[in-house]
Amino acid sequence: MQKLLRPLLALLFVAAVIAFAFSYTVRFTESAVVTTFGRAGEDAVVSEPGLKFKWPYPIQSVTKYDSRLRVLQTRSQTQQTAEDSQVVVEAFATWRVSNPLVFFQRFSNAGSRAEDHFEQAEDILRNVLRSALGETSKYRLDELFSDDPSKSKFAELESRIFEDVVGGEAEGRSLSDYGIEVAMVGINRVVLPEETTDKVIKRMGAVRDGLAASLESQGDARATEIRAKADADAKKIRAFAERRAAEIRAKGEMEAAEFLAQQNSEPELAVFLQNIELMKDAMAKRFTLVVSASDFGMGLFSPSALNGLGAGELPTRLPGDGALLSGQTGRGSLLADEVSGEAGARGAGGQR
Repeated sequence: MQKLLRPLLALLFVAAVIAFAFSYTVRFTESAVVTTFGRAGEDAVVSEPGLKFKWPYPIQSVTKYDSRLRVLQTRSQTQQTAEDSQVVVEAFATWRVSNPLVFFQRFSNAGSRAEDHFEQAEDILRNVLRSALGETSKYRLDELFSDDPSKSKFAELESRIFEDVVGGEAEGRSLSDYGIEVAMVGINRVVLPEETTDKVIKRMGAVRDGLAASLESQGDARATEIRAKADADAKKIRAFAERRAAEIRAKGEMEAAEFLAQQNSEPELAVFLQNIELMKDAMAKRFTLVVSASDFGMGLFSPSALNGLGAGELPTRLPGDGALLSGQTGRGSLLADEVSGEAGARGAGGQR
């Protein structure tokens, strides 16, 4: 068994080498170009995926190209705008191999590998894209960058760059002549140099100042209009109120004329009734009445009324009047005690 194992392994190795030399595979994301003695004919392109067969090298060789989109990024470069401002722009492009046979014929001199062909193709595409970025000089900064996205022409600039790239030429040939298809072109970065940034900031400040002045002017005009309308409305309301007050006053005077005539017939009675009404209104609430101790009958409330009297004695003469008090009764003593207790608290006043 061991004697047969070595020949079997050797046979399998030889079969694998032969299979590798006589076959190749194509993925569904690839297109292959099969050359015979270094030349590719019209039927050299194989796009259908699967296992394929060929003659071994150097009779035939296979170059596979990825048919998916590839992304090309340019380096930063300075562009001039329409108002002579400078901006630093970075752009990108997505592309694919549209015609593998033409692509192979144009770039096969770059090397035997597909990567070498892609590198040379990207160099050509990068030069075309840089040239197309010159469309930036046809736009001003305020046209490309605006507060209102609907007014910005940035998308229009990208469309014009795309058209220039698709219709552009390299070494007298268009990109389609190289088997290249450009799917999309865009600008992924725009940087303002320091000098341009200062200019833009100053210009934006001037625009903002103008806008603020315009808004302030509109506000002043609106405020003047509102004040004028408010003054006019106030005059109308005041005139109406004065007119209405005059009507009410006249009506009140007409209704009061009857009562005034009756009061004029008996003026003293009218005054007496008014005094009664005043007393009713005043005495309906708690109030304080202030009188002088020198008035008639008020001498008893004087602090000096009880000076020099003994217990149970009544004063025979009160300050401020000529009245006499006689006798020492219990009621008089009680009155004296009450007066002596309240006189100091009330002084010259009485409270009801």
